[in-house]
Amino acid sequence: MQFGVFTVGDVTVDPTNGRMPSERERIKAMTAIALKAEEVGLDVFATGEHHNPPFVPSSPTTMLGWIAARTERLLLSTSTTLITTNDPVKIAEDYAMLQHLADGRVDLMMGRGNTGPVYPWFGQDIRNGIPLAIENYDLLHRLWREDVVDWKGRFRTPLQSFTSTPRPLDGVPPFVWHGSIRSPEIAEQAAYYGDGFFANHIFWPKEHTQRMVGLYRERYAHYGHGSPDQAIVGLGGQVFMRRNSQDAVREFRPYFDNAPVYGHGPSLEEFTRETPLTVGSPQQVIDRTLGFREYVGDYQRQLFLIDHAGLPLKTVLEQLDLLGEEVVPVLRKEFDSLRPAHVPEAPTHASLLAARDAAPAGEQR
Repeated sequence: MQFGVFTVGDVTVDPTNGRMPSERERIKAMTAIALKAEEVGLDVFATGEHHNPPFVPSSPTTMLGWIAARTERLLLSTSTTLITTNDPVKIAEDYAMLQHLADGRVDLMMGRGNTGPVYPWFGQDIRNGIPLAIENYDLLHRLWREDVVDWKGRFRTPLQSFTSTPRPLDGVPPFVWHGSIRSPEIAEQAAYYGDGFFANHIFWPKEHTQRMVGLYRERYAHYGHGSPDQAIVGLGGQVFMRRNSQDAVREFRPYFDNAPVYGHGPSLEEFTRETPLTVGSPQQVIDRTLGFREYVGDYQRQLFLIDHAGLPLKTVLEQLDLLGEEVVPVLRKEFDSLRPAHVPEAPTHASLLAARDAAPAGEQR
């Protein structure tokens, strides 16, 4: 099982002192978080993609390339790659380049994002969001697996005898997760290709996540990729910890109350009761996270959001220490002991390469 952190890269005022970090400070903080994640033994760092204030990660491959040069083990991912408004050709080439530079330590999560105006900024219509996601990923999937592509679709100019460069490392494309909060069409898409499905799992009650993951598992089996419990599932999550739970609640409350997404809405107590947000001690985070398995089954990746809403870098690095020292070692041991032998581990470049080489020629994809 893989454990890590993801960031949305928001630049938000610290409500406790009124200080707003500069864009440069926030970008540097995100890279510091990634380096710390490797230091404390986490597996994954993932960044979002946004093209509007108050967010700064408009170029994930630039950031991840910088991090790749300064890490040795950390898997580099995205928490959203905008499959709807990015050209699939550019995605194919950018992430293949990153894959080479990072020696295979790359995967990515396709998504539509949460900012409606991004569509016209990149020449698209938000009403075509789902069709764009389906068509663009179909092209991307082919570009990584076929050396020469002839293609014609609805939303971009045709391709004739086109080869994207560089080709994927070792002929093995980066593993793809399809991320969604509420769209069953995306769960269906992930299942069709036998890719991973990542449920955001932050804003919605567990019953919603259970339904989405259940649909993906059912359709994964329908398309012949394996049994439902062999489908590749990832979950988001959100935590804030102090060794004393009362201290965690007291310290996090002003950040929660003023957060850009859910501030000035439900109370912290309501939100932690109705969603997977966990604010408390490391043991409370362990217990809550282990409980996710009860309604989604055995899964392969758990990412935590810990750096938003104006939290200072010092506090975030302290959260990483707690994750690395007290939380993840216990979660790793417990999840691994519970997972049946036939349920696969999280895909890596090495495991995908081994599977490709072991498969009959007609089954390679």
